[in-house]
Parts: sequence; C-alpha cells; structure tokens
Amino acid sequence: MPVSHRRRQLKGLLASLLIAVPGLVPAAMAAEVLELRFDGLELPVNLEQLDGWARSPGGRSGGGGDLAVWLDLLDPRSRQDLKILLRAPLLRDTSFGQQLLDSWTGSQMLARLGDLLTTSEGRSTTAVLQTTLRRMLETRQDVSTIGLLRALPVQRLSLQLDGLYDLALQWRQQIDLQRQALRRLQALALPERRTVPFAFGERTSLRPRRQLLAVAHRSQPLPLEIWPALAPANRPWLLMMPGLGGNADQFGWLASELAERGWPVVVIQHPGSDGPALKAALDGQRPPPGAETLAIRLADITAVLAAQRRGDLPVQGKGVVLLGHSMGGLSALLAAGVVPEPGLSERCRKALDRLPIANPSRLLQCQLSSTELPERSSPPADLRGLVLLNGFGSLLWPRRGLASLGVPVLMVGGSLDLVTPPLEEQLRLFLQGRDPRSRLVMVEGGSHFSPVRLMPTDEVLFRLDEELVGVDPARVQSALLRLTTEYLHTLEQPLLLPAQRRVQQGVTLDVLDAAAARRWKAGLKP
Repeated sequence: MPVSHRRRQLKGLLASLLIAVPGLVPAAMAAEVLELRFDGLELPVNLEQLDGWARSPGGRSGGGGDLAVWLDLLDPRSRQDLKILLRAPLLRDTSFGQQLLDSWTGSQMLARLGDLLTTSEGRSTTAVLQTTLRRMLETRQDVSTIGLLRALPVQRLSLQLDGLYDLALQWRQQIDLQRQALRRLQALALPERRTVPFAFGERTSLRPRRQLLAVAHRSQPLPLEIWPALAPANRPWLLMMPGLGGNADQFGWLASELAERGWPVVVIQHPGSDGPALKAALDGQRPPPGAETLAIRLADITAVLAAQRRGDLPVQGKGVVLLGHSMGGLSALLAAGVVPEPGLSERCRKALDRLPIANPSRLLQCQLSSTELPERSSPPADLRGLVLLNGFGSLLWPRRGLASLGVPVLMVGGSLDLVTPPLEEQLRLFLQGRDPRSRLVMVEGGSHFSPVRLMPTDEVLFRLDEELVGVDPARVQSALLRLTTEYLHTLEQPLLLPAQRRVQQGVTLDVLDAAAARRWKAGLKP
C-alpha cells in the first residue's frame, strides 16, 4: 500500500475518533492527557483510561472507559500487542538502566525520544524524561511505557505520531530494501560452485595457549589466546579481534581450524569491551561499552604486533592478516591506517536527526566524533590483508571507502544483518577499494551474529530471536571457513578467488569481485 494512502487512512481514523468521542476532549483537560498528533490533527487520550485498558485481560472486556470502546475495535492480535507494548518493562534491571542513562548511546536515544514526546507547547521532554527515569529506577517503580508516561510531571504530553510513523517506515523500508537487494543479487549471472565442507571441528585436537601480555597502556596484562600452526608453513599469521561485547573463545571455531591448516592465530580478548564488560553493564556496575573503547583496542593491536616482532609470542609467519568481527573489523581498518574522512560531526548531525533504527552501527560511528582516537600511525609494514566479518564504516568513509587501503580485503556480510546493513556498510565501502584480489561476500540468510560461536556461558548475555540468528550459524561458519582458507591462499600465490555463487550444506555465499559488485549496485533502485 502506498505511503500516502496509509497516512490518509490513519488521518481519517484520528478524525473519526475526534468526532465520535467528543467527551474525551473536555473531560481529559483536568486529567493526565497524551495528545496524539498526526498531520495537524490532535487526539487527546486519557492516560488513566489507557492504563486501565492496558491492565485489562486480553479479551474485549475490562477497564478503559469510553476509550476502550474504540481500542477494542482492533483485531485481537493487534489489541494484545498494544497491551504488551504499553505494559512491558522498558528497563528490566535498575542498575543497568542507570548506567545506560549515563552512556553516550543512552543520551542520544533519550534526545530523539524527547523530540517525539513533547510538551503541549512543543518543547522537548528530554531533560524531564531523564530525571523521571532516574527517579523511577531509584525507587524501583514500574518502568513501562504507560508507567513512564503517567510519571512525567507534565499535565499534557504530545506524541508526534508522524515521527513514530517515519521510524516504523524507516525500519520497514530497510527490510524491504534488503529483500529487494537479495533478489537482485540472486539474479546476477554468477558461476555456481558446490563445495564440500571440511572435516569441521572433528579432526582437530588443538587447544589454545593462553598468555597474559604485559602492555604499557593497561594496568593489567592483556589476555591472548594463541593457536600455533599444527604444521608450520611459510604463511602469514592472523590476528583476530572480536566485536563489541565479544570474547576470544567465540572465535575458537575459526582459529583452531586455521591453525590446523597451517596458519598461526592470535585472538585478543579486549578487557573493557568484552563479555565481562557487557555483563558488568547489565549488572549496573559500569556504563555499557561503546566507541570510547576503540582507542585502547587499537593500542592492544599495536602492542600485540610489536610483541610478535620481538619474538615474545610463540607465532611466526610471513606477514600478518588482521581479522575482525563488527567493531573488531572497524579496529582492523583503523589499525591498517585507514583514517576517517573529515566532516564526521556534520554527517552525524544529519544521520542522528532521528534514531537510526535501520542502521544501529551509526550510533557507534557517531560516538567517534566525540571520542579521541590515537594519532594516525603507519600500517604494519608486513600487513598482507584484512578479513572483515560484518564490518562497517559508511559515515567514517563516505566517499573514499577503502581506496587508501594498500592490501586486499575479504569483506563478509549477511542478507539479514540489521545491525550493519550490507548495502550501506559493506557494499558502499567495498566499491571504493582498488586491490583486484579483494572480494565482497554476501551470506544469503546470514545475520550479524552468524560468525559468532556462542559458548554456554554466553547464553545469559545473548538472548537472540531466530530472526536475528538467521540460518544455522554452524553451517554458515563451516562455509566461511572454506572461503577464508581459499582467500588466504590468494595472499600466498598469484591467483584470484573467482566471482561465483557457492553452495555448501544449503548455505549460499555470493562471492563478488569489483565488477560483479558494480553490477549488483547498478541493479538496485536509487
């Protein structure tokens, strides 16, 4: 249905409610009132009646007064979903909620919410929202949507439904865009190749060597997982960086298999932005980690590279390959000497004009505009290549992308990734690259979390719905292992990884060179 038609329908519905329920207008003036504003129309809703309706059982009967008559016209599923939305806790943990309010991300979310939920005079409620949330958390009051609305010390509130509608539309458009992009990708004429999985996770008996590396920039030694190659060869070694809130053991599936095949691997555990740091945030002991941890992550990478050159690590190799997932991929790009382009603050001002729910990575990118990074250092002299799993950086490198990168990159994304959307965060960067050995890979049905192997202790931290997990991660990881080994071979021999459609155990990987990526981009609607 066209957007304009849907907006006319909603406008007509609000108009009919204003006409049909005249008693709401004068009666609500002395009560707690939420004005719903859309296309110039205003519908006053009595919050006490809305609260009563939300507390009533799932059927049509219950509290809510005259308002319930109209709300109960919704179909049963929509009616129940609205009640859940109104009553569900916004913040389940008091300590975590307080820490979230202190974080940069939390402040940005509140600022955008305050622009949508205003006073009747149109003033932002950001400050009063923050104060009220803190008071409710301190006194352990019900922090639900309806509870928060009723607790605000403002007699009349205005909710800008236009803004909420635009946010919902933004999310829907992103999903539709990625579906359309997948169809265009599947229509590309690529040679199909069926691959056989390695003996994944069966033959290896390797276990990591855990080493604590003393580094000048930390008060405590840096934890490392080291996987020496089973049969050392004249190959580069790999330095792996997990994503924000990730642990080193979540990538043991890849590190062990590569070490089995002759590539030594070191995986960094980044204290302060790893799993324990995330758990500490959930326990209310510290703010959630964000882009402010990038500086120390880059110092970690520099220290490990220096230690390997000194011979302080039991790994050797002909050069190094940096591999990172999500924020670990961003760390790899920065460590490789790719400098953010000037004007980030202005780009972020436009990008954060509304909540970037269709691309949450933009919150992290924009935090860098207020975070000091170390001065640019030269890339490692022996850098051989990069592997970026669900990487991002569209606001950091909007024009040049990877043009300044002097080594090939394997950039992997997922068609279901709603954290770092592939069209904005992988395709856009890849198209600026220059190395003919670079490849862009789309995992059909893959998500942001497909490369992550969750351990039993991670279940408390990661409660992911099936929609966020995508196709079976174990099968995706098996396909990515074979692809990664073939890419690493191209760094050692004068050969190129062909553009192709690879199918393995029901998992499809579309491998694109620069020409195929440009054809894909040309087939997408502007």
